[in-house]
Amino acid sequence: MADVQDLLIIGGGINGCGIARDAAGRGLAVTLAEQSDLGGATSAASTKLIHGGLRYLEYGEFRLVREALQEREVLLRAAPHIVWPLRFVLPHHAGLRPWPVLRLGLFLYDHLGGRRLLPATRSLDLRHDPAGAPLTPGHRRGFEYSDCWVEDSRLVLLNARDAAARGARVLPRTRCVAAWRAEGLWQARLRDMATGAETELAARALVNAAGPWVGDVLHQVAGSNAPARVRLVKGSHIVTRRLFDHDRCYIFQNADGRIVFAIPYEDEFTLIGTTDQDFHGDPARVTPDAAEIAYLCAAVDTYFKQPIGPADVIWSYAGVRPLYDDGASAAQAATRDYVLRLTGAPPLLSVFGGKITTYRRLAEAALAQFHAALPQQGPAWTAGASLPGGDFPWDGAAALAADLARRYPFLDPGMARRLIRRHGTEAAAILGDARRLADCGQHFGAGLTEREVVWIMRHEWARTAEDVLWRRSKLGLHIDAAGQAALAAWMAGERVAA
Repeated sequence: MADVQDLLIIGGGINGCGIARDAAGRGLAVTLAEQSDLGGATSAASTKLIHGGLRYLEYGEFRLVREALQEREVLLRAAPHIVWPLRFVLPHHAGLRPWPVLRLGLFLYDHLGGRRLLPATRSLDLRHDPAGAPLTPGHRRGFEYSDCWVEDSRLVLLNARDAAARGARVLPRTRCVAAWRAEGLWQARLRDMATGAETELAARALVNAAGPWVGDVLHQVAGSNAPARVRLVKGSHIVTRRLFDHDRCYIFQNADGRIVFAIPYEDEFTLIGTTDQDFHGDPARVTPDAAEIAYLCAAVDTYFKQPIGPADVIWSYAGVRPLYDDGASAAQAATRDYVLRLTGAPPLLSVFGGKITTYRRLAEAALAQFHAALPQQGPAWTAGASLPGGDFPWDGAAALAADLARRYPFLDPGMARRLIRRHGTEAAAILGDARRLADCGQHFGAGLTEREVVWIMRHEWARTAEDVLWRRSKLGLHIDAAGQAALAAWMAGERVAA
């Protein structure tokens, strides 16, 4: 008989990798196939927040908000190197929702999810608080509340790494080109996208976690006639130079009812997003359009004294959210909750929607669907388990960076901090026996050295400079064109040598 797995998972975004990690930790035999780079599509194009979703309270999505609020602190404990607390400033002015309504919503936000680690909401006098300094005149009252930041691409990679460490086969750049039911199993044909070589395997259950391609996999790969209730919604973001000097974020309410965030980003920049518009096209080719960029610039110009325009945009990105089609009239009103659809025998589970914040709970719900098909699976276990590099206190990143700088005196504080923020307790394993910066090999800029790139290639499936600069990190914002070209050339030589 062909190679038989318990689960074949199609899709290496946050949901697919989260399911793979949970399943492997329950003792199941798992293979995950991702057609491109891990976390290379929707999961890399988020607003980088672990949050309950304050605005979802308006749509009555209390279960989703409660679950997401509970997950903030679970993920903060599991990966404190890539998840950390943020404070959000919500300015109020005439024409918006009445401030008592906002205060009530924030009271619910504070208490709905059992907050323990994060500080509570407080009122601000923006005439005197530093958060009011960048704002246009007329903003007197505001609120400040808590949520968390996440390095979204790295969250995907850490789940994939943990899945692999627990026995899963993780196959990036491998497309499932066909899957069919035969002899009581799913039979599948996988194609290596680099070489074109094809292999076959069998699985007792199939998970379709293909994100924006969930409908394509359901119909074209798996040959199912089940309806794909998916609504593709495009979200775009822009990055500018820093627009304010403190470390808090802003959440702005627009006159059209949408929300826009302005978030300190990569020390030197401000991240602004997002948009919501229905998308029709190839999700692999999605980019922000001129109208979206102008919209985001205009949104922040309503609030900030310092105006910005398209010429101030240093970088922009867009992603396509595969939301469950609940019939909502407006893209921003479509549910962000996840919906799981199980069909047939052997079973096919299709994943619709979901937020990066709730991926772990989604994975638990997905495996609960397979109790009959995979009765040998162990119990749920991920709620208290650290992700790779995250085995230190939730508020200990600064102390860990200081300790790394003491152990490796050639590191400047910024480099030590960035290494901890990417790798956590594994940073020392990357530096190894280095006693000076030259021991780390070629330096490509912004503290990125040959030694770290070797680690990323060997442990994180990176093959190209883009993988390293834009998904394993955001160093593409810091390293100049010459450094990026040198990295690409070095990595090409390393792959040939390997």
